[in-house]
Amino acid sequence: MTHKVFSAFYSLFTLLTVALAASVPKTDYDVIVVGGGPSGLSAISGLSRVLRRTALFDSGEYRNAPTRNMHDVIGNDGTVPAEFRGAARKQILRYNTSTIIDTSISSIKPIENIFEATDASGKTYTARKVVLGTGLRDVLPDTPGLEEAFGKGIFWCPWCDGYEHRDQPFGILGALQDIIGSTFEVYTTLNHDLIAFLNGTHTPEQEDILTKAHPDWRDIVEAYDIRLDNRTITEIERIQDGETHKDDQGRQFDKFLVHFTEGEPVERNAFITNFDTAQLSTIPDQLGLKMLGNKIDTQTNSGLRTSLPGVWAVGDANSDNSTNVPHAMFSGKRAAVFAHVEMAREEAQAAISKRVPERRMLEKDTERRMGNEIEALYNRLRRRG
Repeated sequence: MTHKVFSAFYSLFTLLTVALAASVPKTDYDVIVVGGGPSGLSAISGLSRVLRRTALFDSGEYRNAPTRNMHDVIGNDGTVPAEFRGAARKQILRYNTSTIIDTSISSIKPIENIFEATDASGKTYTARKVVLGTGLRDVLPDTPGLEEAFGKGIFWCPWCDGYEHRDQPFGILGALQDIIGSTFEVYTTLNHDLIAFLNGTHTPEQEDILTKAHPDWRDIVEAYDIRLDNRTITEIERIQDGETHKDDQGRQFDKFLVHFTEGEPVERNAFITNFDTAQLSTIPDQLGLKMLGNKIDTQTNSGLRTSLPGVWAVGDANSDNSTNVPHAMFSGKRAAVFAHVEMAREEAQAAISKRVPERRMLEKDTERRMGNEIEALYNRLRRRG
């Protein structure tokens, strides 16, 4: 092959390679959002406002589903979570770039420079970016009555539910090592009659852990007259429902009896809990995302990005250690902004690459530059054969 022929081929190959590398991939959506809670809804809202083709997949599982009402959400204080989600969906679907699909995503995998998501029925969807608003689940002990009452007089967030149970006989559920944190959250303003139900966790090992965190914990317990009950709990029995027993000042009067393996039961109106949480979805593990404890690491990279380029984590699932509706909405919007700008940069690079001639123009130019040398080369090779 002559130098002229080789140079023409090399020129064509190089230009086409540059054009291909800088092109924007064709996908079903710009972004797939997994999770239909406040963080996912906020993400699709932010993306829809800048006309990004976005699909939100909602499995119907929500961490705050058990609670009666949302609180500390400006403009929605007291709103039922399902009503909040319904209103948000209605507003989001006004944008013709938005799609909400009521099914769960079973897997997501990166394929070259895009992502392929598969839903519960086996249908696949592709997108350039992924936002995970997949949430956490509370890992509750199997104590009878606990799960049924969770979110309805038994809660983990005093900002969400504490005000409705202020000035009532109150309990702390969980290990000894967590009681001072809970005390700080509720004692001085919300509740003064406290019993910590330790359920057998008052051990020397737990005392050592608590002492390292709060060397003066015994003094606090004594000063606030907190009773420590280490008996093993057998049941938490609801004897009154705060949904139907309220006052005109917003208080809800739930009542429970805590039963033990020995001794008399104890009555309390409400409890704050200290139980573990876990990722609700297996997708973070499937994608091999870096974790911080049981949360998706979004601290290492800016803008709530995960360790996998093109994937963001928002809401309770991520590692910024704030778990409430306003935080979830903020994080969803933040990821939407960063995802949109990242795609815009990619599109700008593709726009620059369009200055490279189209394929047919390149082919014609190559043919012109090569003249009849290809034909002559072919004939020489045929004669040699």
